[in-house]
Amino acid sequence: MTPNQRTIDSKPIPFMDRRAAIGRSLQYAALTLSMPTWAAFENQSSQETLVPFLDMPRTRPNRLDWEMLTDWITPQDQVFNVQHYGMPEIDLDAFRLTLDGLVNKPAVLGMDQIRSMPKKEQLMTLECSGNGSSKGFMDAVYNSRWGGTPLAPLLQQCQPSSEATEVVFYGADTKEEVLRPGTNRELKIEVPFGRSMTLKEAMALPLLLAYERNGAPMEHRNGAPLRLIVPGYYGVANVKWLTRIELRDRRYMGRYMARDYVTVRAREQDGEIIHEETSVGRMNLKSIIARVTQRPLGQGKVALRAYGAAWGDGTPIERVEVQLNDGAWQQARWDESSQTSPYCWRFFWMDLGEVGPGDHTLISRAIDQKGRIQPSAEDDEIALKKTYWEAYAQWPRQIRIES
Repeated sequence: MTPNQRTIDSKPIPFMDRRAAIGRSLQYAALTLSMPTWAAFENQSSQETLVPFLDMPRTRPNRLDWEMLTDWITPQDQVFNVQHYGMPEIDLDAFRLTLDGLVNKPAVLGMDQIRSMPKKEQLMTLECSGNGSSKGFMDAVYNSRWGGTPLAPLLQQCQPSSEATEVVFYGADTKEEVLRPGTNRELKIEVPFGRSMTLKEAMALPLLLAYERNGAPMEHRNGAPLRLIVPGYYGVANVKWLTRIELRDRRYMGRYMARDYVTVRAREQDGEIIHEETSVGRMNLKSIIARVTQRPLGQGKVALRAYGAAWGDGTPIERVEVQLNDGAWQQARWDESSQTSPYCWRFFWMDLGEVGPGDHTLISRAIDQKGRIQPSAEDDEIALKKTYWEAYAQWPRQIRIES
């Protein structure tokens, strides 16, 4: 710590409870912070107040409120949901999950049969791959404890044939798609939402057929009665309203694998720019400063503290560093209460020292055990990306300290 840096306290304060804030003030700076449900920090300063981020949109229903987050596990009213073919109506009594294709023992299972199978809980952060592509879309991520039955033993019971290489997951939601529109070969077909992965991946990863979230029945908007949970993969791979699992001997080329949710990047090769397309799959290493607080020091100066979260594809995150106003990168501290699963976000915090009135910029970057560093918007892997999916660049946050 440099001589001009001062700590606010020896322990960080929690994310704030929005319900406690409603009715007190419309000015975030006037809000007093409350104790968390995910940690029990002592010696909290009563002078510490929230500093609002500049030019940020208002929070929306069913979206994460970063500045007011209290829990490591996200409450249901802050959980996002995205669907591409609408929300299907499902008769629970008639619902069945079919496992077929290149298997020696196909199966058709009702929910009672699935619930009777060995149960497991899987902790996981689930993020929309477009989350962070703009200031208006930075809240589509949440952390959960999913409950259900592991997929791998069920696949083994179905005895995949030696030709099977790919597993396709289909939802109950369907839509008419148009192929080759505007040509004499235009084709209209009704298709279900589908995603796939290799059989090797499906057997190796802790995939779950989930029917509970945080110990309670899963809500319909989040995929009830049954959804696929794929730890370390973006939300689009976690198929909701799951009704069929098919084993195949070739790639699945549905819209949301081959034509949509495709990331396009440019790169230089032999002096020429070429473009590459990859299907959105594994989550990228990412962090965000979720909240900033201030404490008055006198003579118009304050001490700043930053709080945030970091997550990725399951590769352990080595550290998070924070930069203030183009200064040196400094290593943040982990909140140890959130160190539970490699597939979940971890909270961090850092004292940033003394600042005066005016505008200030804060940035975080995560670094994992493979040496990968969360890129900035100027790095080629972000700057040369032509699509908005996989929005994992460092995210500058702007604040203003009033005189």
